[in-house]
Amino acid sequence: MAVDVLTFGCRLNAYESEIIKRQADEAGLGALEGGAVVVNTCAVTAEAVRQARQAIRRAKRENPGARVIVTGCAAQTEPASFDAMDEVDLVLGNQEKLESHHYRALPDFGVNDTETVRVNDIMSVRETAAHMVHSIEGRVRAFVQVQNGCDHRCTFCIIPFGRGNSRSVPMGAVVDQVRQIVENGYAEAVLTGVDLTSYGGDLPGSPRLGRLVRTILREVPELQRLRLSSIDSIEADADLMRALAEEERLMPYLHLSLQHGDDMILKRMKRRHSRDHSIGFCREVLRLRPDAVFGADIIAGFPTETETMFENSLRIVEECRLTHLHVFPFSPREGTPAARMPQLPRVVVKERAARLRKAGSGAYRAHLERFTGTRQRLLVEHGGIGRTEGFTPAVTGKARPGRIIEAAITGHDGKRLIAAVQEQEAA
Repeated sequence: MAVDVLTFGCRLNAYESEIIKRQADEAGLGALEGGAVVVNTCAVTAEAVRQARQAIRRAKRENPGARVIVTGCAAQTEPASFDAMDEVDLVLGNQEKLESHHYRALPDFGVNDTETVRVNDIMSVRETAAHMVHSIEGRVRAFVQVQNGCDHRCTFCIIPFGRGNSRSVPMGAVVDQVRQIVENGYAEAVLTGVDLTSYGGDLPGSPRLGRLVRTILREVPELQRLRLSSIDSIEADADLMRALAEEERLMPYLHLSLQHGDDMILKRMKRRHSRDHSIGFCREVLRLRPDAVFGADIIAGFPTETETMFENSLRIVEECRLTHLHVFPFSPREGTPAARMPQLPRVVVKERAARLRKAGSGAYRAHLERFTGTRQRLLVEHGGIGRTEGFTPAVTGKARPGRIIEAAITGHDGKRLIAAVQEQEAA
């Protein structure tokens, strides 16, 4: 039987789930009677943890004979709570999940059935191995892990305790992996990490993300598109800005870890940027790359947030020209400083999140309207959808997934662009 991997959370987790499949198969989990389910959890919010628990119970209910293994950030930060679940046979930490021999801790392989948790001190991990992932099932763009962990301690965030301190994959190994995925037919690579723009600080010579980007584009000329996952604008280096201005193959979509639009709340979050920096950064990017598109993570209802502070977040949607908004109602995570701050009533948090989402929806609709009558290059995904260079979805009909096509945009349906795909492009 195959090993079933359930993935929650970020692009890095999706990437690591491919490694998990390979390591679990190598360990022999696929040969177990009843099979195995590995749940790769996320800890970014309490809701993410709740959803993982639901998935664990559902997986066991649907396949009572399967071994259930829980791993990922939530398993790393609260292993005992998952070990206490009747449905769970083994809990593995974020480092252990990437090594095949840990999956053989199950009693099926002759190991004492009292050992049900293998979770090390993630802060002791000093390197990130360059695991080669040649493809990601069901996806037309390939994720490439270049960094893991985070050295910062934002007051709301539990993730550093799930991922450890920042560590980078050497540039040569990254280039080799990008070259391999291009040989395997991928047109687009996405660089991923927990704190992507901190890349290189632990490597000899301290190369920055901009140098990595330019090196990839120079050394792998066959790569058609290079995309970045979420970045922290305060860490954007001069080489990265030059690459945005000069490298057409570097996609003009930046997802920013803004978190808020008010200076006092940013200080209480222990963020390193200010409101003015965020606005100035977006204006500079647009000067260098007029077709740039911005997404952002923003938290609504952070402890002590007043109505005036919240309105600063509302205004920054327009001031930074944000069009792809990820809004998070503040959710206290046990063990973080923000959980000990004075909390807002949940009804206020939810109401402010709804207002932020409404502002984001309006900005996104205006963004869609700007495309009508233009021609766009689209990377075709599964399900009749493509993505522009700025990551805006477009209906492409029966065009073949994995191809980059050029199409006229005739309008939108409020969520996606409508592309007129010529027959020869669809073939």
